Amino acid sequence: MTAWAVAVAVTFTWIGMVLAISFVEAPLKFRAPGVTVPIGLGIGRLVFRALNAVELVFALVLLSGFAARTPPVAAGIASGVAVAALAAQLLLVRPVLGRRTRAVLAGQEPPRSPAHLAYVALEFGKLVALLTGGVLLLTS
Repeated sequence: MTAWAVAVAVTFTWIGMVLAISFVEAPLKFRAPGVTVPIGLGIGRLVFRALNAVELVFALVLLSGFAARTPPVAAGIASGVAVAALAAQLLLVRPVLGRRTRAVLAGQEPPRSPAHLAYVALEFGKLVALLTGGVLLLTS
């Protein structure tokens, strides 16, 4: 399998993981019987830490595929937007969410944070960018 084919496969696998975890698992876990906010946040912290680690690997694999073969400009831009969204999530938003989660797990009741909405917006943008980039890569 060529590096290009791996880049395409990684893009679509990444899409599936974001859809499954961010848009299915995360909201549903709080609806399960017996799942309190602290339990849900504890689970979410573990799940998103794992997701983000895999996403970092996927971003590196995608970029290495581009090193092997230059993508079409639009595909490169879309994929770059996805990687930038991931970077923003990890460097700007996750630390804020992490502080709030630690406070809740310590028994405090901090005010709701707009950082959660920022994370969701970045997640949606990342998903659109990955889908756009993936389709453009697949058809090139």
